[in-house]
Amino acid sequence: MSRFARFLLPLPLLLFLILPTTYFLSGCSTPTRAKVVSRESSVAQPKKRHTGSRPDRYRVKKGDTLYAIAWRYSLDNRSLATWNRIRSPYLIYPGQTLRLNKPPSASRTRQKSANGKAAGSTTRSTVKPKSGQTKKRSTPKTKTSHKTTTLRKPVTGNRKLHWQWPTKGKLKQRYVKGDPARKGIEIGGRTGQPVVAAEAGKVVYAGSGLIGYGRLIIIKHNKSYLSAYGHNRKLHVKEGGSVKRGQILAEMGKNGSGETILHFEIRRNGSPVNPLKLLP
Repeated sequence: MSRFARFLLPLPLLLFLILPTTYFLSGCSTPTRAKVVSRESSVAQPKKRHTGSRPDRYRVKKGDTLYAIAWRYSLDNRSLATWNRIRSPYLIYPGQTLRLNKPPSASRTRQKSANGKAAGSTTRSTVKPKSGQTKKRSTPKTKTSHKTTTLRKPVTGNRKLHWQWPTKGKLKQRYVKGDPARKGIEIGGRTGQPVVAAEAGKVVYAGSGLIGYGRLIIIKHNKSYLSAYGHNRKLHVKEGGSVKRGQILAEMGKNGSGETILHFEIRRNGSPVNPLKLLP
């Protein structure tokens, strides 16, 4: 037997030694995929907080009125009209873009300074009379009248208001200053109960375009005061009509929770006020 044959191992023993080694090496050479972890799923994304501030612009939709838009963003309708150069009777159209904030006053200051410079730079021109002519002074003629003149009182548009309760029932919710969910009061009653005008005025809005109010009526009483009646089942007045104090406006309905109530608000110059301080 040769030297080489002495060192040969039996075949079963050779396979026993080679196979585990081969399996170990193949396991080391096979690449393994790491688990894919999404950063979005592991890290909680911060939610955007609702600050309650109104946007700079608003695009008019079908059914909107200037008063309804002003009411939605707690604005004075006169200021909203002035900022957008809209004159009475405050007509707007779908697709129109309205400014919801006061325009910057920088342009006004620049205009004032320009006008001041222009006024300071102008010189008066004097016309000399021709030779041989003398300038005659004109003396104003005074008319004597025996009639007595009476001065008219200035029309301010803010007549004194005498409020009355818009309906009968139990006070369910009170006004809380600064709370956007408590801008007015809520009065409980029965479905179909009459809702009357708290004061005389003009209906400037009647519809269901304002979210959270249901069928809503807004009445303008004078230049400063508006009142609103929400969650009605049926409306008995139309937009543009005049109403008297105590006139039936609507029938009480239900809110989103199925509770029969009337939501009542009073606003002065666009800002909500406590109705309980004005109602008898």
